[in-house]
Amino acid sequence: MPLDERKLDVLKAIVEDYVSTNEPVGSKALASRHQLGVSSATVRNDMALLEEEGYIYQPHTSAGRVPTDKGYRLFVDRLSTVKPLSSAERRAISQFLEGAVDLDDVVARTVRMLAQLTRQVAVVQYPRLTRSNVRHVELVPLSAQRLLTVLITDTGRVEQRTIEFDQPLQLADVSVLRDAINGALVGQPLADIVTEVEQLVAQSPPQLRPSMATLSTVLAETVLEQPEERVMLAGTANLTREAWQLGSSVYPILEALEEHVVLLKLLGELSEPSALRICIGGENSVEGLREASVVSTGYGSGSTVYAGLGVLGPTRMDYPGTISAVRAVARYVGQVLVDN
Repeated sequence: MPLDERKLDVLKAIVEDYVSTNEPVGSKALASRHQLGVSSATVRNDMALLEEEGYIYQPHTSAGRVPTDKGYRLFVDRLSTVKPLSSAERRAISQFLEGAVDLDDVVARTVRMLAQLTRQVAVVQYPRLTRSNVRHVELVPLSAQRLLTVLITDTGRVEQRTIEFDQPLQLADVSVLRDAINGALVGQPLADIVTEVEQLVAQSPPQLRPSMATLSTVLAETVLEQPEERVMLAGTANLTREAWQLGSSVYPILEALEEHVVLLKLLGELSEPSALRICIGGENSVEGLREASVVSTGYGSGSTVYAGLGVLGPTRMDYPGTISAVRAVARYVGQVLVDN
């Protein structure tokens, strides 16, 4: 049955105390530490009902109570506010990310910052190639019959390929090819490249059509063959700090985190940058992560999601603080990629 506001306040206090102390919470301590406006006997009765409804449990006889996954879920769903980051923390995030020199550096700095802020395991996905637009295509002559193609996206990804041609190319020919490709592709979504480059061949001067056909094939393959999903991980050492709370379950978690597909599942599929996804304990589909919680969101520009990022830690995590950090870092990294 639905809980009244007083019982919700009691559950909130239990979660906050347990997160803070990692000790089962008793009714007397709860009544003395929080302004609940009722006696410890009333708190004890409320706790009995919360236990009966499955929101808390008693880990052993004569102990206080500990939140269950169901209790954490109700706590998270009823959160009205999150802990705001301090101005110093916001400034540190901004300055740290703005100092990145390329996409790899942006992702590396982001995952380290997120792990430091939350003291959890952080996961950051590289921008999805097919959700990016073409910023520029450079053709660099390596010899008369060899070119280096450099495809640069608006999310900072850079893809390079070396191409061998059957016939020699003059510098003027390379310039014509470069101008034609950029004229057709700049600003276009990479998902549309295959269609766009097919039209380039017919539009090229007759003598350059074989070379344009080779170039078009390579550009299309760059998108189609490039591994779509790349992720970076940081902060696994933070799990050992929580080993006393997770017990032997820390090992399945570490094992699960070694699987690339698991890291992608952690982030989930988010439709917009502001969307937040929280999986608590048994809600996780991955067996090894049933003792952990995941807070993730997307990052990007406007309504476009480039990719996802998030953190993983014990169910006994500081949800308001973690949510605030995840959202803030996502907002900053999206802005950094747009500005660059």
